[in-house]
Amino acid sequence: MAEFHKLTVKNIEKTTKDCVLVSFDIPSGSEEVFKYKQGQYLTLKATIDGNSVQRSYSLCSSPIDNELRVGIKAVPMGLFSTFANEQLKEGDTLESLPPSGNFFVEVNPEIQKNYACFAAGSGITPMYSIIKTHLAAEPNSTFKLFYINQTVSSIILKDELEALKNQYMERFEIFHFLTKQNRTVELFNGRLDQEKLDIIFKTISNVSRVDDYFICGPEAMIFLVRDFLLEQKVDKEKIHFELFGTSADKPKLNKEDAEKLSGKTCRVTLIEGGKSMEFELAMGGDNILDAALNNSADLPYACKGGVCCTCRAKLVEGEVTMGVTYGLEQDELDNNYILTCQALPTTEKVVVDFDK
Repeated sequence: MAEFHKLTVKNIEKTTKDCVLVSFDIPSGSEEVFKYKQGQYLTLKATIDGNSVQRSYSLCSSPIDNELRVGIKAVPMGLFSTFANEQLKEGDTLESLPPSGNFFVEVNPEIQKNYACFAAGSGITPMYSIIKTHLAAEPNSTFKLFYINQTVSSIILKDELEALKNQYMERFEIFHFLTKQNRTVELFNGRLDQEKLDIIFKTISNVSRVDDYFICGPEAMIFLVRDFLLEQKVDKEKIHFELFGTSADKPKLNKEDAEKLSGKTCRVTLIEGGKSMEFELAMGGDNILDAALNNSADLPYACKGGVCCTCRAKLVEGEVTMGVTYGLEQDELDNNYILTCQALPTTEKVVVDFDK
């Protein structure tokens, strides 16, 4: 299992009134640990009001910058995001897991690709990393960014995006959509919908000429764009998306399994850090992660919504059913990797290994 490392806050910059960019010093000797791919994220941990709190935030720096920077937007009742925006200061120390995530495609300087990106709000943070990295490393590739915000003043990384556009004028285009401020072109007023997507792909971007799509933002926006592209017969392997959260309920057994497994328990064995622990778990009760935390296990987690993949582990023995699995790629599912925050045991014995 990956271990937490201490990071010192090097700089904090306000990019909008409710979003900060937090840069970290990379500890000497940990350069390899914190090497990352464009589009990946950090899982940060802090003690807030006496409680240990973990959250994942996308890196909005590029690997070519030799910098470690995340964007943290304050959300209502968000414990960590409020702390970062109102209390965190330069010189403070946070803990972090090594960079993680699958929201990227490999850079190849020899190829020429056309990329289309859809982002809303803080969904720009991993997108900026992706765009900057590919533009610099793939001199013949192009990007079109469709970016939705409420107003001009709420555009995260606005200056950085404009600088990129000026640097790569022939290869990078930005189309800003505003939901609470009028634009002169009607297309760019309001949220994306089916009609707007139809216009975009008839007048601005040709579906047949785009090699890869990146989508990041609210769940509804992501699935709107994804489903539209699938209806246009775009290969699903070309559609890459990153969720920051999900509206899905906590995982639960279907009616048939709930009746069949009612009153039964599972003996769960967890392997992490070379050690193992065991506990009993009622089938249809808590997911494996919550049950383990309730049994004093020290495990990594962040969103608990099947999105961030921080609680990923390998199912060595037994069977589980999961709710959502957005954080896993198909090859990981095929190789018995699970998200423990979504996993409910359906056999009397389950063995889960966080070290594999």
